[in-house]
Amino acid sequence: MSKAESSHSYENLAIEQRDSGVCIVSLNRPDKRNALDAATIEELISFFSNARRNGVRAVVLAGKGDHFCAGLDLVEHWKEDRSPDDFMHVCLRWHEAFNKMEYGGVPIIAALQGAVVGGGLELASAAHVRVMDQSTYFALPEGQRGIFTGGGATIRVSEMIGKYRMIDMILTGRVYQGQEAVDLGLAQYITEGSSFDKAVELADKVAQNLPLTNYAICSAISHLNNMSGMDAAYAEAVVAGVVNTQPAARERLEAFANKTAARVRPNS
Repeated sequence: MSKAESSHSYENLAIEQRDSGVCIVSLNRPDKRNALDAATIEELISFFSNARRNGVRAVVLAGKGDHFCAGLDLVEHWKEDRSPDDFMHVCLRWHEAFNKMEYGGVPIIAALQGAVVGGGLELASAAHVRVMDQSTYFALPEGQRGIFTGGGATIRVSEMIGKYRMIDMILTGRVYQGQEAVDLGLAQYITEGSSFDKAVELADKVAQNLPLTNYAICSAISHLNNMSGMDAAYAEAVVAGVVNTQPAARERLEAFANKTAARVRPNS
């Protein structure tokens, strides 16, 4: 990672680059339960705009303290007394940050604990893999706060759990946790121990994939899902044509052909 992208460049994010190519990106406002203010969103845009070019092979997204993210910094929002135009542009910056994450082509593993609430759930939904622990709980309390989602919940959260479940969460303040949250699709993994340790394990694993392959997995799939079936089939073939013939894959394909590659086996 370049010097410009070192942890000294950020106030609200703590950045740790590991030798494996995995980068730990932690929301660093624990006294605010890592609520997202405007400055934090700008730092997320800065980091994820340059992650791939800076050689990051995978990201673990976490939160300092006991909570992942409690959502929009409501105190900042109240103090700013924003106009409709002002807040529309705040939302557009959130979309910019989360689109950089989802479509940026670098695998993002979210390590969830405590509150994953409101905008915190919108942030988590922009990651490619979500790992929760036993303390994690999910909610969209916007209905009770007199506000509406503005960071993509209507797009990503509804895609994960279904439109009507998301509507129920916002209307009633329903909280999901434990295995029920995994079964609904809010997370893909649940751990008895540390969600962070599991997220790092997964990030280390996916960082060993070829970067172009990871780019296709973590960018093309989202783009393809935005297309019609016919357009998606064509685009998928084009992506496969590029990725499946990359020179860096030859060694791995040769290992498979020579029966020296690791075999896929059922879980023990």
